[in-house]
Amino acid sequence: MHRLGGVGLAAFDRQQQSQRSFAALSTQLSRAQVDTLHAQLDTFRTALTSFATHHRADIRGDPHFRHLFQQMCAAIGVDPLAGPRRGGWWEEALGLGDWQSELGVQIVDVCVSTRERNGGLIEMRELVRLVGRLRGVEGGAVTEDDVVRSIRALKPLGAGYEVVDCGDGRKMVRSVVKELDADQMVVLAIAAKQDGRVDEDLLVRERGWTVDRARAVLENMLLRDGTCWLDDQDGPDGMGRAYWVPAAMEWPDE
Repeated sequence: MHRLGGVGLAAFDRQQQSQRSFAALSTQLSRAQVDTLHAQLDTFRTALTSFATHHRADIRGDPHFRHLFQQMCAAIGVDPLAGPRRGGWWEEALGLGDWQSELGVQIVDVCVSTRERNGGLIEMRELVRLVGRLRGVEGGAVTEDDVVRSIRALKPLGAGYEVVDCGDGRKMVRSVVKELDADQMVVLAIAAKQDGRVDEDLLVRERGWTVDRARAVLENMLLRDGTCWLDDQDGPDGMGRAYWVPAAMEWPDE
């Protein structure tokens, strides 16, 4: 019995020693893998920096090339505009830090200057058009993707800038600290099909709402949010009542 017990204890000790050896080997392998990964990342970063530096003018000036470059970076989990740290090597390599900041300022400029007209809600295409006009030819063309990225960069400022998906392929940009509820999103979608015009009867017919519900959401958009205008002389007899949503209207070039 004692001999069997001794053999059992010796086997147990050998098993423990083997486990410790495997653990040590696993640690060594993990460290080696991490070191190899760091080396690969350094090599990759150097190659990508070289590519970005060589094509800097194309990235800054050609929206299509910039979009493809951003897609390539996104596919490997890299954000070339944010960088691993503020003011880091991405900004140095691309020179896009100042470019992105400049675009953000121009977006704010357009949103603030049109806020009295649209209540802080502007259609994305209109925003891109006005920003492009503000930048001029020398500033280079911008795309919706560029604007979306800049608005994401503005979010930490807490100013309320946000891209709103209307659900029909259209996007709007909200530049005030207030949320759009589900009923307001419905009004925006219907108004977009009517060149910006909407009234209580239209909402009742299209959505099956009660008159009180339709009137409440339109009055809130008019009085509380300032995102629509009231025309109380609508119709051929001038006795109707309609609301106009500036964010859903087509605006001629000024």
